[in-house]
Amino acid sequence: MSGTNVAPMAGPGARRPSDTTDDLFRRLDQLNEIGAALSLEKNLDALLEKILVAAKTITRADGGTLYLLKGSDGHPELHFEIVRTASLNIALGGTTGNPIPFFPIQLYRDGQPNNSMVAAYAALTGTTVNIADAYTEEGFDFSGTRRFDQKTGYRSKSFLTVPMKNHEGEIIGVLQLINCQDVASGEIVAFSNSDQRLAESLASQAAIALTNRALIIQLEDLFESFIELINTAIDEKSPYTGGHCQRVPQLTMMLAEAADAASEGPLAAFRMTDKDRYELKIAGLLHDCGKITTPVHVVDKATKLETIFDRIHLVDTRFEVLIRDAELEAMRRKLELAGRRDIDEITQRTRLFEIEQQLRERLRQLDEDRKFLRRCNIGGESMSREEQERVRRIGTSYKWRDTAGNTSDFLTADEIKNLTIARGTLTAEEREIINHHIVSTIKMLEALPWPKHLKNVPEYAGGHHERMDGKGYPRGLSREQMSVQARIMGIADIFEALTAKDRPYKQGKTLSESLRILGQFKENGHIDPDLFDIFVRSRVYLQYARQFLDPEQIDEVVEERIPGFAG
Repeated sequence: MSGTNVAPMAGPGARRPSDTTDDLFRRLDQLNEIGAALSLEKNLDALLEKILVAAKTITRADGGTLYLLKGSDGHPELHFEIVRTASLNIALGGTTGNPIPFFPIQLYRDGQPNNSMVAAYAALTGTTVNIADAYTEEGFDFSGTRRFDQKTGYRSKSFLTVPMKNHEGEIIGVLQLINCQDVASGEIVAFSNSDQRLAESLASQAAIALTNRALIIQLEDLFESFIELINTAIDEKSPYTGGHCQRVPQLTMMLAEAADAASEGPLAAFRMTDKDRYELKIAGLLHDCGKITTPVHVVDKATKLETIFDRIHLVDTRFEVLIRDAELEAMRRKLELAGRRDIDEITQRTRLFEIEQQLRERLRQLDEDRKFLRRCNIGGESMSREEQERVRRIGTSYKWRDTAGNTSDFLTADEIKNLTIARGTLTAEEREIINHHIVSTIKMLEALPWPKHLKNVPEYAGGHHERMDGKGYPRGLSREQMSVQARIMGIADIFEALTAKDRPYKQGKTLSESLRILGQFKENGHIDPDLFDIFVRSRVYLQYARQFLDPEQIDEVVEERIPGFAG
């Protein structure tokens, strides 16, 4: 293959008069600076752009293209990622947002190496190709280049095509530079030996930077996928918490962005970098990971008597036993009355009527009490003391006999305890079990070796049940002891819970109801007052509602009526 790598001194690889020692040292310094800059760049498009621009600069190339090797092992292709030509003012790909209208270059055609394309040849052989003039070069197909020149009036002449190898010697892309410009005359000349070595050195550094960036992205994707795996496990364990694990991070980031955008007020100085955003996002995704340790029958307790099953059905069975006993007792009394010969017919009829009326009253009372206990079994916002006392009265005044003939109180002590829960469906002990999930979350997260840019994840995720007045849990932190991010997550967690429509024990509240309760939380020292004001003023609640709430939940909100809102 002619024109590859080694050439006479007069052709590619020859040293130009402009390649002075001072010039070479200056370009080496540039190369070192570029290498340092590449290692710091986190955005992949910007990194690719910097690589090509740097290569053009140190080799004085007018144009260039950066390809990345993609596709399966059976169909590898070089994809155009960045295209730049200074004299034509062409800038495609990368951070420009301008699409590249060129098809990928296939490395194989009909199963044979595509050695006719110079970029494909460099990728296939791992060899640098230095061409003085594409129009006179033999062995490569430059028909596409000639068509481009005819269309644009350009004259593609010298080419320097360098394979990009990572630290394992694998080809990951190709760097192609076009039309080296002589410093003194400005004419298009061949790329010199020093140009080639500098480009090869840069390509090597660039390949390592790209590989490192790709590895970091893959690790981040793996890490986030692992988090999703945990949340999916929680979701599979309980459909009532999986949605929560997805929605709270979204709402957290909405409020965080609103706080970041604040230009006045107590949070005017609060600002987040991209690293801060990613850290908060991860904390949001992991904020309830400890729920994986919470027993399902507690998390999913939809009614007060539910454990593995809803024990209200056992209570129903006992009512059926009481109804049977009442009917049998009435039948026994009727038979006894019928056998009496000392009572006249009128008295018998009167007493028979009394027996039937007493039975009807007994059955009516049993039916009312059964319906009452069924209503009590459904958790609500509150339960009055009168209702709680009626449960206790029913539980102890009725007696029933089991199949063994043993007489017992109608309700067990545990059933009375559960049926008299004042709010919701959980007993104090069960709430303690639920609350323990945050302790588990903190233990799990603090046990991980977090990298520097994620070191605050345990604090952010572990603080969403704390209160500003220090009465929260598990650590009883006050507002001053908490980061802004943890306080943001606290509001997001509460508002999501208020509006959630997938809870087993309640319906999702409307916007106005939720904001009223949230405002009361501000007034009683539960949530951060400044963040609450931003939440309302920036209408974060509406942004969230449009994505996650049912239309009937999005009612009219009169912000002036929200408790505690400093409009």
